[in-house]
Amino acid sequence: MTDGAGRCWLCGRPLGRRVEAHHLLPKSRGGRETVPVHPICHRTLHATLSNAELARAYGEADALRAHPGIARFLLWIADKPPDFHAPTRRRR
Repeated sequence: MTDGAGRCWLCGRPLGRRVEAHHLLPKSRGGRETVPVHPICHRTLHATLSNAELARAYGEADALRAHPGIARFLLWIADKPPDFHAPTRRRR
């Protein structure tokens, strides 16, 4: 589940003790391929975008990183340690 460099697929920071698998195409849409992400990055993805949105337009990391809500999160998380955790706010 981890890549050779041991980095999060979304934010690019080194992975910590806990690693989750994010389905590039949501499992509910038949996705099988996963990438390693921090728990906080994974929760932010799913709190920001629905599975339908992820399937339709956000299967690539560059597209996700360009989303305004994800881009703000990435700026905020960039200097945090690998095992950093904070509550994740759901979208409104």
